[in-house]
Formats: sequence, C-alpha cells, structure tokens
Amino acid sequence: MNVGAFLGIFAVMFLLELPDKTMIATIVMSTRARSSSIVIGASSAFVVQMGIAVGAGGLLTLLPVHVKDIIVSILFLGGAAYLLFSQEETAEDKGTSEAEREHVATRTREIATAFGVIFLAEFGDLTQIQAANFTIKTHQPLEVFLAGSLALIGVSFLGAYGGQLLQRIVPMRWIRRGGGLVFLGLGIYTLVTL
Repeated sequence: MNVGAFLGIFAVMFLLELPDKTMIATIVMSTRARSSSIVIGASSAFVVQMGIAVGAGGLLTLLPVHVKDIIVSILFLGGAAYLLFSQEETAEDKGTSEAEREHVATRTREIATAFGVIFLAEFGDLTQIQAANFTIKTHQPLEVFLAGSLALIGVSFLGAYGGQLLQRIVPMRWIRRGGGLVFLGLGIYTLVTL
C-alpha cells in the first residue's frame, strides 16, 4: 500500500470517529478521571476493536448493501435520539455522583473503565464497518489496522485532552446536541440514499 492510501484511510477513519458516541464518551470520562488514563484505556480498546474489524472484514461484505445501510441508519438515528432527547439534568446529576465516587479511583480502574466503555461502544460502529470494507478492498489488513488504529488513537487524545478545553468553552448540552444533529443528518442521509 502506498503512503497516499494509508493517509486516506487514516483521514476517513479519523473524520468518521469525530462525531461518534465514543468521542463524546471520551470527553465525558476525561472530566471525571485523569486524561492520561482515559487515553490509555480508550486507545487500547480502539486498537483491539480495529483488530476485530479487520479480522472480520470478509464477513461484512456478505451482507447486502441495503441491509447494511438500514442497520447504519438505525444506529445513527438511535444515537441522535439519545443525544437529543435524553434528560440532560438527570445525566448530569448521575455523572456528578459517579464522579464523586470515582474521585478516589486508582489509575488502573480509570484505564479499565475507559477500556470497557469504549470497547463496548465500538461494537458495530461505523468505523469498524469501514475498516472491514477497507480490508476487503485493499487486501492490506496490516496497513488498514495501523492507519485505523492511529486515527482512533488520535481521536482519543483529542477527546481526552481537547475535550476538557472544549467543555470550558462550550457546555456539554451543546456538544450533545451538536453530536445528535450530526447523527440525525447522517441517519437521514443514509435512509434517503437507500
């Protein structure tokens, strides 16, 4: 694989992950734990999930295109509904009480929590589907794994370190609404293009 293809896969994976629920989860977790712990845990989960996606690349291509598009639309619209309509005050209260309990958490527990949250959230994610598609199209699983993993590690750094700065400027409810609107747009777009 040439450098251009590698950078193209990196860019696509990075951009696909930015409006994703895992980016929001990384931002939220970074307000309740050490950013370095969140980066280690989230990055580890992203790398494991990328390995799973690349390994399963052949299986996803067996699905008819319309079925895959419908599944992606449902996931986007479900994420949009959650981000746009969930009770912000309840989530903030719950997050505050969890943050108070987690304040004495060890570094190992912070890393394990970040790993678990991101690992579970990434199952069936659009970036995982795209990684599998890239693997099938390029027949270069190692390059896809490396480019995708590096892109997602970059997103975890951005969410953990930049997310704290972002939250000082932009309230979390605006971030959630923005993410919800992006998900809504992607869900509608996917349905319209079926």
